[in-house]
Amino acid sequence: MGSKENRFERSISKKEIRNSFLIVCEGGKTEPNYFKGFRVPRTIIEGTGMNTVSLIQYTIAQREKYRSAQIHFNEVWCVLDRDSFPAPAVALAHKMAEQHGINLAYSNESFELWYYLHFHLLETGLGRKDYISKLNHLLGYKYSKSSEDMYRSLLLRQRAAIRHAKQLELRNKPINPLKCPYTTVHKLVEVLNESLLK
Repeated sequence: MGSKENRFERSISKKEIRNSFLIVCEGGKTEPNYFKGFRVPRTIIEGTGMNTVSLIQYTIAQREKYRSAQIHFNEVWCVLDRDSFPAPAVALAHKMAEQHGINLAYSNESFELWYYLHFHLLETGLGRKDYISKLNHLLGYKYSKSSEDMYRSLLLRQRAAIRHAKQLELRNKPINPLKCPYTTVHKLVEVLNESLLK
């Protein structure tokens, strides 16, 4: 967690942070920058550069660290991708998250699937590089993984993305996180949207 996040963490009192969100992301910039766009109060968002099992383990440790400081979150989320990680590691990460009450905003193959769904429903999986080239075309400018404007740029299309993600979810019954394309990012998005209405 960088210095900015440290300052943010210190500025929030224990009383204020109760009933908030801890969102721990695999990526260091892409996912954290997107979710920071929601501007949900009492939320801590971390970008780690970790993946699969190590990401879940880190999240468990972070939650315990906050608990020991009398800071409690009503929901804890991990944002992670399948990427090219082996199936056993992905399966173990999902199992550990379930056992420890951690929600997953998961994408197979990459988080950019969520961005693509703002424009179209995807029938077949794409590689990471293919998502980039398609997003360049759909956005009308060169997509950057470190962009801080993706939430704002895509906001008017968010309902379509949620609808498309739910369609993919319905097609993936019984749930198989190894199926591609597949994402549950919309679940975290809906939770954050609900918190903004309260």
